[in-house]
Amino acid sequence: MSQTAEQSTVRLRGGYADAPSGQIHYVEAGSGAPVLLLHQTPRSWTEFRPVLPLLGRTHRAIAMDTLGFGNSSAPRSDGQDEIEHYAEGVLQLMDALEIERAAVVGHHTGGILAVELAAMHPDRVERIVLSCTPLVDEAGRAGRPHVDHAPVRPDGDHLVELWRARQPYYPPGRPDLLEAFIVDALKAGERRSGGHEAVARYEMEHRLPRIACPVLLVGAPGDVAYRDLPRWLRVLPQARAVEIPDGMVPLPDGLPEQFTDVVRTFLEEA
Repeated sequence: MSQTAEQSTVRLRGGYADAPSGQIHYVEAGSGAPVLLLHQTPRSWTEFRPVLPLLGRTHRAIAMDTLGFGNSSAPRSDGQDEIEHYAEGVLQLMDALEIERAAVVGHHTGGILAVELAAMHPDRVERIVLSCTPLVDEAGRAGRPHVDHAPVRPDGDHLVELWRARQPYYPPGRPDLLEAFIVDALKAGERRSGGHEAVARYEMEHRLPRIACPVLLVGAPGDVAYRDLPRWLRVLPQARAVEIPDGMVPLPDGLPEQFTDVVRTFLEEA
């Protein structure tokens, strides 16, 4: 059976979970041990669209929209655009779906949510995959640039600005990946840079000592967070790292087969 035919046998199922913070949108595929997939800012579950049918062949793969992004509810009050609040939304989805424990895979900002979730509720997290995740300790917070901050302009130039700022970190010949980013950025509105600002405020160094589960670091040489990989290995000596040589910022949707193989291998380790 071809890979395309194999993928087509795994059906995607979408839904909304009612949670204390609002409605949380998610899409899942497959059955078996649950794996939560957490996207980068300001993307949505669609970042994992090509991964779901692949990982769903062996696991119950669930890609959610972080609160305030995609089709999930926005925070109900000011001051809730924080990593801790976003991570609490992940836990609320787990509760709504009656998932007691799960593996968690996070890309970029999603990896930071995975760190917070594993630190906040270590009993609920089996293992975590930190894909191209920035290390935001004191050194990592210093001088962090504004990302995806483009004020709306009547002539639409802000769309070009968003596109061109990301373009160097995206593979050539794949405008579809940039288009997917633009769609999610527009849906996020002013919150598109808010997630990055929450990252810049997060004091990760106080949470890392609480990480007790196995950790896999996934690095991509064409990604801006790749430079943090050596520091990750120093602060999490129990972690191990795997590199995807041709990877760039859109790693799950840009190289879904390679990404899924790396994740599945780690999930199935004894």
